[in-house]
Amino acid sequence: MIRDQETLNILLDTVSRFVRERLVPNESRVAETDHIPDEIVAEMRELGLFGLSIPEEHGGMGLTMEEEVLATFEIGHTSPTFRSLFATNNGIGGQGIVIDGTPEQKAHWLPKLVTGEVIGSFALTEPDSGSDAASLRTSAIRDGEHYVLNGTKRYITNAPEAGVFTVMARTDPAKKGADGISAFIVERGTPGLSLGPPDEKMGHKGSHTCDVIFEDCRVPAANLIGGREGVGFKTAMKVLDKGRINIAAISVGVAERMLADALRYACERKQFGKPIAEFQLIQAMLADSKAEIYAARSMVVDAARRRDEGRDVGTEAACAKMFASEMCGRVADRAVQIFGGAGYLAEYGIERFYRDVRLFRIFEGTTQIQQLVIARNMIRGFNG
Repeated sequence: MIRDQETLNILLDTVSRFVRERLVPNESRVAETDHIPDEIVAEMRELGLFGLSIPEEHGGMGLTMEEEVLATFEIGHTSPTFRSLFATNNGIGGQGIVIDGTPEQKAHWLPKLVTGEVIGSFALTEPDSGSDAASLRTSAIRDGEHYVLNGTKRYITNAPEAGVFTVMARTDPAKKGADGISAFIVERGTPGLSLGPPDEKMGHKGSHTCDVIFEDCRVPAANLIGGREGVGFKTAMKVLDKGRINIAAISVGVAERMLADALRYACERKQFGKPIAEFQLIQAMLADSKAEIYAARSMVVDAARRRDEGRDVGTEAACAKMFASEMCGRVADRAVQIFGGAGYLAEYGIERFYRDVRLFRIFEGTTQIQQLVIARNMIRGFNG
């Protein structure tokens, strides 16, 4: 739902120019140093990127879902590492508070997330519970005006930089499934909270993950999101529905960037006396990529519009995330193939994108989990 097309156009033009002039030239630097330059982070804050989808009453831009995915398409035209830093504030790191937080929780944390003063992080996955998130073991036992948390979270994006964590923990040990899970806001520096060493990853240099460890970590009862026990898993699923649309959108944006690079290379690279873009087998790869990107983009916009209408988009979000992330992987593979030997060299950057986008098919629910979500929703609908 686009509220003001003129204002949106200004935002999209500003983001596009920032991506082109500031982020793209720094891609190699970030990959080599595993660090986003401080001056770039400061510029992200000034542009308001940390608060794109946080409500205006808390200082954010309050973008609708449709407006947000259009901005994400533009942000996707550079390394996805840059987005990872501020996207958690807009997405999984902040949306639990936006969607289900108490007025006091919103008033305290959302303005800090908007400015980027605080980086948010979402702690759901554990060593023994990933796709089966409802089986998580981290416990939160009530003790007076506090909860005592114990457990370990794994692969937590932005954990090394995070100032606040949205943590899913089991408050009712008697309930083994989703009903016993609650959501908490845990501030960095809380006694009993510690971090593991940063993970060494295949890609996404500059975006960091690590374990988050709770050992008798005392969290004020006032930090129970929504003030209610047993609804944390529902909060997490609502957060993930929105997150899946965003991952689908970034998949589209990055695929557009890779296709643009591949097209440019194909038009400039000559073999047998002419540009390789004139060879039909190269054209087939370009055409297949264009068509799939168009299909994914249309799915993402449709899912976003449905969410803006207040409809349940569990199925559509899963469809968009599954198709767009798989599409992005295919486009990456074709792009490397079009570049040929050059595509295997770090010099051209396409091998970095090839590694980076592999993650899209895993986080926020693997492709296989999306298939299960889609099929189960279909069966549930059939059975009434």
